[in-house]
Amino acid sequence: MSDRDVAFAEYFAARSGAMRGTAYLLCGDWHRAEDLVQTAFTKLYTHWHRVARHESLDPYVRQVLIRTFIDDGRRGWRRRERPQETPIEQPATQSSPDDRLVLLRALAGVPPRQRAVLVLRYWEDMSVEETAVALSCSTGTVKSQAARGLDALRTLMSHPVPAE
Repeated sequence: MSDRDVAFAEYFAARSGAMRGTAYLLCGDWHRAEDLVQTAFTKLYTHWHRVARHESLDPYVRQVLIRTFIDDGRRGWRRRERPQETPIEQPATQSSPDDRLVLLRALAGVPPRQRAVLVLRYWEDMSVEETAVALSCSTGTVKSQAARGLDALRTLMSHPVPAE
């Protein structure tokens, strides 16, 4: 193994779990989150020799991850209805729901760009400026997307979607 491969493997082992958590919050599906992380790290590996400062890898990988998520959502095949073993329209149980699951379902209903802003601002605890850099947009866009995303999240939380 070359020094490049060793350095990449160490970085992957150290950070893939955190990136997987971020990806899950973006897409709401562990399998798709794995795919997003794999794609992001594949892109990182192909550009590893060009990454001059390894201390700035997390923001770079996070940006690749978010762009991959947003680009993936633009493709039509994800929007088509896919057959399910059990119907999606099952009523939610009347027992006390786990707040985290309710929140994750509601987060999945927020539009992708707004969801990316919410995850970066409130899960990754990034500043408005850091989020703007990660998403390649203005700070005003981050603020408006966060406000709209929080409004959408509040609406979805007040009218929870039944569990799949």
